[in-house]
Amino acid sequence: MTIRILLVRHGETEWNRIHRFQGRSDLPLNQTGKEQAHALGLALKNESFAAVYSSPLTRAMETALAIKAFHPSAPLFEEEGLIEMDLGDFDGMEGKEWLAQYPELQRTWQATPSKIAMPGGENLTEVQARATEAVDRITESYPPGSTLLLSSHNFVIITILCHATKTHLDQFRTLRQETAAYNVLYKEGEILRAEVINERSHLENQYTSS
Repeated sequence: MTIRILLVRHGETEWNRIHRFQGRSDLPLNQTGKEQAHALGLALKNESFAAVYSSPLTRAMETALAIKAFHPSAPLFEEEGLIEMDLGDFDGMEGKEWLAQYPELQRTWQATPSKIAMPGGENLTEVQARATEAVDRITESYPPGSTLLLSSHNFVIITILCHATKTHLDQFRTLRQETAAYNVLYKEGEILRAEVINERSHLENQYTSS
């Protein structure tokens, strides 16, 4: 009674490249990101996807479409539950600017990130709740043995991986997720487990950015 899930992070955007917080800001892939998405598509071309689900944000959708190009018969669905964490007031801020302006918040984010709610945005617990609910709801629609592709974002994927590996959200940094990486998960009843995490060997001959 197992469903197989290929969970992918979108390719690089310009804000990824310059280390600017992205959140819900809707940026497209840059040229490197487009090349990464194509390489990801090639790496997964021999999969047999029952369906493709993507966050509605452009960078995730472009990545999903690059993979779907090798799977023309697989239907594509937009899934709000896979949208990136709402960073609220911090969306669009450069990392170094955030460090300079919010040193106390940064210390708490380092020590106990699960307790931090972004001003005007979400916290990691909220992200994990909606992301895992989306995974449960999506997988319920398919028979055992199906393989699904889910295209999403850093914090969404990290919280799903924390759930699958029983990692506390305060330890989320132990589960790194880089651009155009893929993860292989299995859903069996109520149990979600991860078999492959942050796989990027398909990008070995490319310049890549986290």
